[in-house]
Amino acid sequence: MHEQKPSLYTGLTLSIGGVKLENPFLLAPMAGITDRAFRKVCRSFGASLAYTEMVSAKGLHYSGKNTVALLDTDFSESPKGIQIFGHDPDIMAAQAASEIVQRFDIIDINMGCPARKIIRNGDGCALMKDVRLAAKVIKACVEASKRPITVKFRAGWSNDNINAVEFAQMCEESGAAAVTVHGRTAEQGYSGKADWTIIKRVKEAVSIPVIGNGDVFCAQDAIDMHNETGCDGVMVARGARGNPWIFRDILDLCDGKELKPVDINERVRVILMHMEAMVEHKNEKTVLAEMRKHIAWYLKGVRGAAFLRSEVFKAQSYEHLKEIIRGITGFLEE
Repeated sequence: MHEQKPSLYTGLTLSIGGVKLENPFLLAPMAGITDRAFRKVCRSFGASLAYTEMVSAKGLHYSGKNTVALLDTDFSESPKGIQIFGHDPDIMAAQAASEIVQRFDIIDINMGCPARKIIRNGDGCALMKDVRLAAKVIKACVEASKRPITVKFRAGWSNDNINAVEFAQMCEESGAAAVTVHGRTAEQGYSGKADWTIIKRVKEAVSIPVIGNGDVFCAQDAIDMHNETGCDGVMVARGARGNPWIFRDILDLCDGKELKPVDINERVRVILMHMEAMVEHKNEKTVLAEMRKHIAWYLKGVRGAAFLRSEVFKAQSYEHLKEIIRGITGFLEE
């Protein structure tokens, strides 16, 4: 266990291209997860910035209905972050400058997604193998946008091709206001361990803010990442699934407070809050389908979770699902 130094974070903020965040703890963009409702839940527990799901610039260019829906937001969500992806400098620049994208305060470019369907199109982490094209994309977006442009990428393509430091330097030279570094390679996907030493090396090599990402599953992980890498901010991804309290825990740990246990009543309250936030902007069928995975994450480790998950999957309506969730506490008390 590394020595805890919460004073390093107490009262600390993070500024990205003139956008000042209340604290340096951010919710990562996650496909199928970080919609308007989940962002709202995580913001309520202290996340200073929550990104949209990864949005295709080409999809926006052709006004794809499903793509545009990913940008759904409200005025209370401020500051707002959007992440776009693509490899065509002209299309990326046009969308970065578009009215719908300019509603957001920070525009992040994804150059780290390892998904095959993204990489085979030359997007995501494929751009780490074509640094010249990546630079053209960043420069085009910076020149076109009134908002700060940031870039999220990985340690490299493979263990034989670790180029995060050089890539970060290119991002800075191209006008990026900040970078986020995930300490895994594209070939790793989400397996193995994130190499935080890569984040440290990037931090030492550039002058713009560096945000660390990878293997932050509890509050202590966030503190350890900062202490080990010197990063300016910490981005939480999978560690927030079913656990939005992680942001409250991080802030409490930074302030030297004891962490609050999350009992079943609190889990039920937040699940219902999450459901209510989701039904405001999605139809009932979609809410039922998407809340099932979130509820499974919320109930992970809870006694009787397997039975409760099976009950959740039987729900035929939004009201039926609410009834099941409200009955969880009584079921566990029997």
